[in-house]
Amino acid sequence: MKLVVSMLSGREVHVEVEDAATVRQLLSRAQDEFGFLLSGIVHSNEELHESRTLEQAGLKDGDIVTAVARTDEIARSCTGFALLRADGFVVCWGRFLESPPSPTIGDVELIFAEWCDFCAICRNGSVQTWGESKPPPSNVQQQLANAQMVDFSMFAFAATLTDGSVVTWGEADYGGDCSHVKDQLKNVQLIWASDSAFAAHRADGSVVTWGDPHAGGDSSTVQDKLRNVQAMHCTCRAFVAICADGSAVAWGDPNYGGDSSRVQEQLKDVRCVQGSETAFAAILKSGGVVTWGDPAGGGDSSAVQHQLHGVQEISGTRSSFAAILSNGSVVAWGSADAGGDTSSVRQQLQDVRAIQRSDRAFAAILRDGSVVTWGDPENGGDSSKVQAALKNVSEIQANGFAFAAILQDGSVVTWGDACAGGDSSAVQGDLFHVLAIQYTDRAFAALREDGAVVTWGDAAFGGDSSLVREHLGPVRRRGVKRRRMQEDT
Repeated sequence: MKLVVSMLSGREVHVEVEDAATVRQLLSRAQDEFGFLLSGIVHSNEELHESRTLEQAGLKDGDIVTAVARTDEIARSCTGFALLRADGFVVCWGRFLESPPSPTIGDVELIFAEWCDFCAICRNGSVQTWGESKPPPSNVQQQLANAQMVDFSMFAFAATLTDGSVVTWGEADYGGDCSHVKDQLKNVQLIWASDSAFAAHRADGSVVTWGDPHAGGDSSTVQDKLRNVQAMHCTCRAFVAICADGSAVAWGDPNYGGDSSRVQEQLKDVRCVQGSETAFAAILKSGGVVTWGDPAGGGDSSAVQHQLHGVQEISGTRSSFAAILSNGSVVAWGSADAGGDTSSVRQQLQDVRAIQRSDRAFAAILRDGSVVTWGDPENGGDSSKVQAALKNVSEIQANGFAFAAILQDGSVVTWGDACAGGDSSAVQGDLFHVLAIQYTDRAFAALREDGAVVTWGDAAFGGDSSLVREHLGPVRRRGVKRRRMQEDT
């Protein structure tokens, strides 16, 4: 099959591939022809999934497709950052205990991060990991040539290959050994991970689990109900699946939301589910809410149940929830000192557009661009010192202890624990034209329009990038216009 791959700049290349080739193989060939990395292929205004064959994607001989150029992106773990540059190099800084990487890693296509680990998939098919966990052994590395996605538990990895099979490595107790379910891991579309277990969602709507049986690695008691699964979510030690009929099925540690029997009859017509660290909150299609799990972690909403009508979305700290209602007001429950009590700001919580959370506090963006905060003052629940500056807020990011707001003019305002990024005064002069902000547990990294990266917060968690500053400057490349970096979560 002969295809024309075009860039928005007008530059184009002619690529010939097998009819049975996948979109990812087409992408790889186009990258070789252009000489720089691409993030995707678009046809008829739709970005094509890399695992599809060209036939499945509806392509035929002579078609013209559009290639999207790779832009700089920042990935983060709990303790460090990695900048994936448009030229395929990865620049790392922060704390990497077991296997600190070289300052830069080249030829990278994809990068994944979670907990204290990173995983990079390179163009030659190899996989590189760094952080607290050990790299894959040689016999596993050989199986990772076609990896397209990597998911993490605390000390184990699960890679989904282009053919829908799964390869795991790491600590067996944390899901690093899937041998007993290996034959079932076919046509996998998505994997979720708790602290120490994995749940794979297959194309036929079934679910396969492995890892710590007490943290969701054993779904045998609910396996007959896990059919036509549409979506999943997890807490630290439990999973919940939403089925096509609107029911919700939970399993794992009962203290973390793994037992929904108390409210099972209410879990009908479920639209979506959100989790705190130890509890779940399901929004029904009617706009009502059903909660279960640790009562102290938001699993008991009985005190505010009469207010939970017309719920649009829910956000959760470690131990509380906050729901935005259709009228723009907010209802919160769970641990009072961690954001579960809005009484001090209730009158201000009107016309709320979005909510962001740290570990123990919330920040609401109102439709007029102002911000209202509540919860633990040490975790950003008190924004009084910067309230005058919180105008025309576009979006907010948060780590465990502090918040960072991007204003419409590209400037940044921070508050919360000063040592964890709540005080950005040392770099305030550099925080302009900011496109996006990423975070570790105790630091922030801002990506500017010109490609520069600005960091602040706890140096041990990535708040100091001075050792790699020479690698963090703007990257110039032909035929590429920088786009706004989109958030992962």
